Amino acid sequence: MTAVLQRVKNASVSVDGNVTGACGAGLYVLLGVANGDTKADAEALAEKIVNLRIFTDENDKMNLSLKDVDGEMLVVSNFTLLASYKKGKRPDYMGAAAPAEANRLYGYFVDLCKKQIKQVGCGVFGAHMEIQHTDDGPVTIVMDSRVLLAKGKTQS
Repeated sequence: MTAVLQRVKNASVSVDGNVTGACGAGLYVLLGVANGDTKADAEALAEKIVNLRIFTDENDKMNLSLKDVDGEMLVVSNFTLLASYKKGKRPDYMGAAAPAEANRLYGYFVDLCKKQIKQVGCGVFGAHMEIQHTDDGPVTIVMDSRVLLAKGKTQS
């Protein structure tokens, strides 16, 4: 599972001109579900994201997490994060999970976040979406659940 996090002042997603999800200050998260991803991948990412210290404290140091600042989140599914661009000029998306499985794990990830964050907005899985956001920083981080899950196995 791959996530791209952007610290934002606000973000919203619309489908056919209707806002389907939004957040105030916090994180805008693009989430891609790969073939072979499981609930453990969603759990590892959700735990890391809501506790990642990328918000500034009173000394202007990135010391606070989304939970610490009572921040909000917007999560949008994005299979194109799994694009392979090794060959040719057209990316392939064979590494992305099948839609039914991707939607199930996307929903599971969102539910995990909703248990810890007061406001979690969502896109519409599989829809063409228009997204607006105002970055705060910019602070942009790419996460891969495989890195998080391997950490426990190879390092102390």
